[in-house]
Amino acid sequence: MFGKDMGIDLGTANTLVHLKGKGVILTEPSVVAIQNDNGRVLAVGDDAKRMIGRTPGNIIAIRPMKDGVIADFDVTQAMLNYFINKVLGPRTPFMRPRVIISIPTGCTTVEERAVKEAALQAGAKEAYLIEEPMAAAIGAGLPVSEPTGSMIVDIGGGAAEIAVIALGGVVAHQSLRVGGNKLDEAIASYLRKNYGLIIGEQTAEEIKITIGSAMEKKEEKTMEIKGRDSLTALPRSISLTSSEVNKAMMPVLHQIVRGIKEVFEETPPELSRDIIDRGMIISGGTSLLAGFDRFLAQETGVPCFVAPDPLFCVIKGIGVALENIDLYHHSLR
Repeated sequence: MFGKDMGIDLGTANTLVHLKGKGVILTEPSVVAIQNDNGRVLAVGDDAKRMIGRTPGNIIAIRPMKDGVIADFDVTQAMLNYFINKVLGPRTPFMRPRVIISIPTGCTTVEERAVKEAALQAGAKEAYLIEEPMAAAIGAGLPVSEPTGSMIVDIGGGAAEIAVIALGGVVAHQSLRVGGNKLDEAIASYLRKNYGLIIGEQTAEEIKITIGSAMEKKEEKTMEIKGRDSLTALPRSISLTSSEVNKAMMPVLHQIVRGIKEVFEETPPELSRDIIDRGMIISGGTSLLAGFDRFLAQETGVPCFVAPDPLFCVIKGIGVALENIDLYHHSLR
C-alpha cells in the first residue's frame, strides 16, 4: 500500500513539496544546521537558514545541494527525511509514498543514483526522476507534447537549465552550474576587490534583490551596505549603486547568454523558427531579476517572457506529472 504520493523540487536554494490532491504545501530553504563533532542534525529549512553566518564554532549551517546536484549525500538524506516527515506526519512502514524528484539535464548516472537513493533512504517506496526543464515547461503551460518547439530557460539558485522541447522530449539542452548563487558571489567579490568590504551571502542576495538589474537603469539607485573591513576587521558601511551591481553581475549573465546560444546551435532549424515566432520562456527565482527578460531578448534577438508564477514552475510541473503519471510516464526515469 502506498502513502500519499508526492513531488519534490530539490533545489540548491529552496526545496518545494507537492502532495497529491493538495498541491504545493511546503517551501523551505535547502539548508541544514549540524553539530560539528557528531554530525547531529539540529535544524532544517527556515530555522537552519537563519543560522547561516551566525553559528558558534561547534555548529555549521550548510547547503547539501550544490549547483543543482547533491554535494553531501548524508545531509541531503536527512533533509529529505525531515521534509517528507513534516508533510506526511507519522506513518507505518507500509505507508510509504511514491516520490517524483526533479534533476538537472546534465546529471550523471552517479548523481541520478544519489538522488534516488537519498529519497528511498528517507522513506520513499518508489522514486522517479524528471528533468528540471521538462518539469518547468509543463508547469509554465508550454505545449510539450506537440511537434512545435518550445524553449525554457529555468534558472534557480545553483543551476541554469536551458532546453528546447518538442513531442514530449528534450531535443537540445545545456545544464550550466550557474544561477542566483553565482550572482551573489559576484556581488560579494566585487565589494571585496573594490572596497575591501567583506559581506555574507544573505547580504549579497539582499543587494541583488533590492538594487540589482540585468539592464542599466536610467534612474540610479543606491543602497547602504554594512560589512567587515578586510584590512582592519572592523565593521564599516559604504554606499553602493545599481550600476556597480549590474557591472558585478554581467560576467555571470553573459555565461547564461552563451548557454542559450549553444542550445540554438544544436536545435533543428524548424524548431528554431517556432521559438523565434513564439519566444523563449524564463522561470526560476533568478528570472525575477529586474530587466532579465529584456536583457536576454536584447542579447539573443529572440523574444523573451517571464513564466507565470516563475518560482513554482518546476514544482507545478512535477505536480501535473504526479497527478497524471500515466500520461507523463515517458518523461520519468
